[in-house]
Amino acid sequence: MRFTTYTKYRKSWLDALNLEGLMEMLSDFLLDGGFAGGPHFHPYWGWSGLEDTTSLDALKQALLRALVESGQLTPEMIEELRGEGPGNPDVQQEIADLLDELVQKMIEEGYITLTGEPTGSAGATGDATGTGHVDDAREAARTVNFNLTSRGLDFLGYRALRNLLGSMGKSSIGSHETREYATGVESDAGSKPYEFGDTLNLDIPETLKKTIAREGLPPPGSEVALALDYKDLMVHQTDYRSSCATVIMLDVSHSMILYGEDRFSPAKKVALALSHLIRTEFPGDSLRVVTFGDRAQEIPLGELPKAQVGPFHTNTAEGLEVARRILTTQKKDMRQIIMITDGKPTAITLKRGRVYKNSGGLDRTILRATYREVAACRRSGIPINTFMLADDPYLVRFVREVAKIARGKAYFTSTMTLGQHIVMDFLRKRRAA
Repeated sequence: MRFTTYTKYRKSWLDALNLEGLMEMLSDFLLDGGFAGGPHFHPYWGWSGLEDTTSLDALKQALLRALVESGQLTPEMIEELRGEGPGNPDVQQEIADLLDELVQKMIEEGYITLTGEPTGSAGATGDATGTGHVDDAREAARTVNFNLTSRGLDFLGYRALRNLLGSMGKSSIGSHETREYATGVESDAGSKPYEFGDTLNLDIPETLKKTIAREGLPPPGSEVALALDYKDLMVHQTDYRSSCATVIMLDVSHSMILYGEDRFSPAKKVALALSHLIRTEFPGDSLRVVTFGDRAQEIPLGELPKAQVGPFHTNTAEGLEVARRILTTQKKDMRQIIMITDGKPTAITLKRGRVYKNSGGLDRTILRATYREVAACRRSGIPINTFMLADDPYLVRFVREVAKIARGKAYFTSTMTLGQHIVMDFLRKRRAA
């Protein structure tokens, strides 16, 4: 005989916490891919790449900061964390258990996965090896890495998009409207004679009118049917909805995280927001991501959170070349490049893959190669919309010249308004008549 044992439900701290709110607070941390190549020292800029952004310990520390900032810890917990408490082991264990439960909940909800998990489990301040040493627990947590899942990525994209659109006020989001007409299901305009290839969405009243005008009404009481002719068929018209292929070019040069400002994480947020917008509102569109530093490469959207800035120069020309190659294979009504950068081009790729670099001023050789690639994009019918995160005079001249050659647009913005500019520009796109 099977017995079921019931125990009294004990409410935990986790029941009172908003996991989605914490995920949103962690977005900057989750999208911080770190610095490529590990620790790097520059004589002018100092050390880079010292941050731990992938380990379970780093995730728990970020969760702890989010809990403190959101006021979701008890005064006793805050005192212990500040080192002002009596060193109560029960409170310390409660904090460790809470962090472990939060991590487990993120796994169960499908936001993250863990890799390299050691035997047993350890809290942020708990005992990992049975010896009772906190340092051992921290070391164990550092051997475990976390990864964002596709669901976690989509959630961050949704929240980023919601925040961007919320800051703009009310907005009506649909497909890309054009001045063209097409046949479809929803009736937005008048009817037209049916042509081969049209959606057979018949406008029955107009079709019958044409038949009656041609043959006249049958005699009263007659069972003779109207003889429809091919020329009588009328179909509803709708606004033609165009499709768009977009490549986002992300600058991964060193300057994107220098001078006390992280410009790269907001750029990644914009890419995620656009990805969510396209998937939910414009399913016929496509979005690809290209990073450009010393060299340029396409990266899968799923790897965007781990994309890294490095000790790189800015090879704008190769970035445009890779983006152009991608777009020329896309059979869409519209194709465009969105380039997010904060500096001048300082590198080009020569024959046999050798990279020529020069950070001193606007190098004429590099500029000529870059403008050649901009002109190639124009010949392919691909506009380049540049979002510059700096406003030095020589950068303004460079960006305006790119916009002039490629018949694109130039925006001089900041990390605070970058997303609003890009999303609004994307929503305003219309296919030329």
